[in-house]
Amino acid sequence: MFSTVPDYLSVPLRSPRNVAATVTAIVAVSGLVWYLFHRPRLSPEEIERARRDLLASNGRITDGSIIDAPFVEESYEVPRLIVYNYRIAGVTYEAAQDVSALEELVRDVRTDLPVQVRYEPHNPANSIVVAEGWSGLRLGAAHPYPDAPTHFL
Repeated sequence: MFSTVPDYLSVPLRSPRNVAATVTAIVAVSGLVWYLFHRPRLSPEEIERARRDLLASNGRITDGSIIDAPFVEESYEVPRLIVYNYRIAGVTYEAAQDVSALEELVRDVRTDLPVQVRYEPHNPANSIVVAEGWSGLRLGAAHPYPDAPTHFL
């Protein structure tokens, strides 16, 4: 007369509707777990491009200045990394952007002029100076006298 299976475990499986619902739930959870482990992963380049696209379309703009733009000689005078700073609400931010994927957009960068910086309003440290569809850089011929003070020009 006494059963070894407790009543609360055997009741849900008595109805065919409950059996179908349980099997459906197990299949759905298994499918979700499989998808989470086998979904395609984004490469770091794709993640960076998505970040630049988001900031280029939704970021706020402020003024900044280039601190350093080292040039790599084997890549036709194209800077690989642009270091810049900008100020928001009394806080000065210093950031760097890898522009090796944007070589055609950063040729002849004028480092002696101010730049525009796009930043995320809720995270001002997340910023860019150039993207595929937007550029805050000043382009043009190189400064004729690189060591001359800029206030005389």
